[in-house]
Amino acid sequence: MILLWPGTVLLMKLAVRNEPLEHRTRRWLNLAIVTVLSLFSLTSQTQVLAQNETTCPSDLETLMTRMLKDLPSYGNRVTQRSRRGDRSVEVYNYIVVAGNPEFEPLSLSNLQYKPQLPDETKQVFFTTLERQYTKTEVILLQNYYWLFLTPSSDGWRLVLLFSQLADLEEADLPLPPQDAVNGAIGQGIKLWLKDCRAGVLRR
Repeated sequence: MILLWPGTVLLMKLAVRNEPLEHRTRRWLNLAIVTVLSLFSLTSQTQVLAQNETTCPSDLETLMTRMLKDLPSYGNRVTQRSRRGDRSVEVYNYIVVAGNPEFEPLSLSNLQYKPQLPDETKQVFFTTLERQYTKTEVILLQNYYWLFLTPSSDGWRLVLLFSQLADLEEADLPLPPQDAVNGAIGQGIKLWLKDCRAGVLRR
């Protein structure tokens, strides 16, 4: 309607040149009403689209799909900030990709003397491919992660995160899971969830 406005005005002038004043007034009024309604409809559609793009998913699988896509950039930013603050760090990891989420939970009843986690806590397993840089070489690592999330009134929050190195020699004993909440992946997840709850994620 906005693009056709100049042409519409010209046609109206030609068509109503000889019409009575009352008819011309009514015609202009109708045109003004149609224009206002069109602008209102366009504004409403824009607001709905913006809301859909910024809403943090309540569905866990949808949430994890979006999170794992963004996680390498979030985690690498955490690493870069920590290196700027401490240049003495000689070994650091660069996250290449995160994926392969699994949502089948492990039973925790045998691992706790008494329940420590809320009943609504959800478990997610995923893997990352990371490059580790040292002074002399670059090592490619695959890591497993065990993530605990819980829903809150304003969105999902991180509860626990454990990691385990996946690439082991056949003769090596499995390494126990390590607390990874304060690592690059854990802090990256926290930052992503914060942005998700605030509705500022980029698609």
